[in-house]
Amino acid sequence: MKQRLLSLDTFRGLTVAMMILVNNPGDWGHIYWPLEHASWDGCTPTDLVFPFFLFIVGVSISYAFKDKQPDSKTLLKILERSLKLFGLGLFLSLFPKFDISVVRIMGVLQRISLVFFFCSILFLYTKPRTQIGVLAGILILYYILMTMVPVPGIGAANLYAETNLGAYFDRMILGIPHLYKAVKVWDPEGLLSSLPAVGNGIAGMLAGYYMQNRDQEVSKKLLNLCLIGCMGMLVGWAWDSAGFPINKSLWTSSYVCWTAGMATCFWVGLYWLIDVKGYQRWTKPFVVYGVNAITVFFLSGLIPRILRMIKLQNAEGEEVNLQVWLYKSWITPWFDSPYNASLAGAIILVSLWCGILWIMHNKKIFVKV
Repeated sequence: MKQRLLSLDTFRGLTVAMMILVNNPGDWGHIYWPLEHASWDGCTPTDLVFPFFLFIVGVSISYAFKDKQPDSKTLLKILERSLKLFGLGLFLSLFPKFDISVVRIMGVLQRISLVFFFCSILFLYTKPRTQIGVLAGILILYYILMTMVPVPGIGAANLYAETNLGAYFDRMILGIPHLYKAVKVWDPEGLLSSLPAVGNGIAGMLAGYYMQNRDQEVSKKLLNLCLIGCMGMLVGWAWDSAGFPINKSLWTSSYVCWTAGMATCFWVGLYWLIDVKGYQRWTKPFVVYGVNAITVFFLSGLIPRILRMIKLQNAEGEEVNLQVWLYKSWITPWFDSPYNASLAGAIILVSLWCGILWIMHNKKIFVKV
């Protein structure tokens, strides 16, 4: 196994653990606000999770492909991994009914696969200067599309949930039966909004490339990256103030700048603490998540679906699924507050997965996708 960058594995593990925490509350009706997405504009801690992961994908690409050539073997591996990720996402959407006529086509793993594919190709065929230009071009183009291009059949450009240009593309190309069921007529991981999401991956690639620069001292590289990250957040805040709001569902350009800047600063902090100063003893619970990230994300989405398929009766004689029964029987009786019970349910799940992943790590079981 190659020598891994411990700060990056820790960052990935923290992100995935947080992803599981926010995706699996005990009760969706009782969630503390930091563990919820912003209702529309704005950014909560939960809204940082997905773009942080895409940033990490970009950093990983810069390390994994730094000595690779764009030959047929490398390109085939990129395509194969991208298709596997997309396929796993489709499987989660299809399970358990496997009804192709109403399957959601896009999703979290699907977006990760697209970002990985396009960023990998960009990294192999271009230099950092070109990548910076592509990043800027993507963000400006998306801004123009979303704020200046009229929406067919609706009218002027707008940033409302159901009538923006991205929602129009989702309905036109994917079709309403294949969109996110909770909102029905648009998709938070839709096609057009996947374009700026690539920007988070590019930002990670650039940060990773700069971190590997051997012509500068580590302290100077960390300081410069931190300043760049702060500049990114400042640009995001300014763009938000100028009328293109920070918005995860639309994945606005201001949101990319804000989250990519914050991810850069966060990684710099972890790099300094773990790889430079050597404070590593606390990292293993997150490393075990980080080295099997896609596996635990996939299974944490699949197993609840299986539990919901199993029906039984509760103490009142009502039929409930096994997931609800476990929560109501084993967790809620211990708490007076439904919010605390809901949070406890999520923390217990994260802890259970940590135990499983710890055993896998000790046995050197690393599932590659």
